Amino acid sequence: MCFLGSPARTAFPRGLRSYVISERGFLLAKPALESCCGGGNMADVINVSVNLEAFSQAISAIQALRSSVSRVFDCLKDGMRNKETLEGREKAFIAHFQDNLHSVNRDLNELERLSNLVGKPSENHPLHNSGLLSLDPVQDKTPLYSQLLQAYKWSNKLQYHAGLASGLLNQQSLKRSANQMGVSAKRRPKAQPTTLVLPPQYVDDVINRIDRMFPEMSIHLSRPNGTSAMLLVTLGKVLKVIVVMRSLFIDRTIVKGYNENVYTEDGKLDIWSKSNYQVFQKVTDHATTALLHYQLPQMPDVVVRSFMTWLRSYIKLFQAPCQRCGKFLQDGLPPTWRDFRTLEAFHDTCRQ
Repeated sequence: MCFLGSPARTAFPRGLRSYVISERGFLLAKPALESCCGGGNMADVINVSVNLEAFSQAISAIQALRSSVSRVFDCLKDGMRNKETLEGREKAFIAHFQDNLHSVNRDLNELERLSNLVGKPSENHPLHNSGLLSLDPVQDKTPLYSQLLQAYKWSNKLQYHAGLASGLLNQQSLKRSANQMGVSAKRRPKAQPTTLVLPPQYVDDVINRIDRMFPEMSIHLSRPNGTSAMLLVTLGKVLKVIVVMRSLFIDRTIVKGYNENVYTEDGKLDIWSKSNYQVFQKVTDHATTALLHYQLPQMPDVVVRSFMTWLRSYIKLFQAPCQRCGKFLQDGLPPTWRDFRTLEAFHDTCRQ
């Protein structure tokens, strides 16, 4: 049995599991007499052949052993004191330390004697899987609690998102009742035209009306690849925007500086390369967000007009201060965000 250094381990008889002496002098018992108390009730414990009086005395002996072990560590902590000479201090320390060790040995022998009197309980209790909980597993190898907690959180999130998905699906009009499924002889009605198959003349008329609405914005329409329109929007002398459309549905936007080249080598609009300036890259990201915000499939012309109105608010990109902090520049960039309703200018970090 070792008492020097960090926690020491002492083996006890079969009735009691092993104990660990901590650095603070406490005797930490692993689940003792686990077969007696590990899964049954009080009636099960009384029915087995266990000496309850010896069991009570064994608990008292454990407390006495803990106290004696605590005195050992207190002796080691206090060291050599209250003697004038070094030799006298050493002798007094050794004598006091040996007395404490003898006390630990005496209490340990008493605990071993009482553990033999306690007796071994019967192992015929139908504990089933609950009996496995008293096997004292290592937390790193069997993290049962953390895994159960993670599974519980995952189950709650799954239930929450399933409820949201169910609510969104119930709002759709793609339901088929039993009566509708039964009428199979009737021919399905012809699908109505969608916003993707509008005539080019209607698209041109909508773009021309929007061009006349904003004098400081010029819109040049072209169709280099068939019926799909491409717009080159020039906003004053601030920026240029390439808008790729499918009928009246805006598919993609690229924002570049006023002096940047927007054409490829063969003279077509460059819809793939981004701007060389970080400020216009930010505006491109915000314009993509605006496309997701302005969605009204039943009225596509209103969507295009709303987007162009929002885009027109960048006419004072380098002149309007941030409505939150009041500054013109933050991290070297002007306020690049425009509110979708009020069209007020904000820095990207100030809008939240």
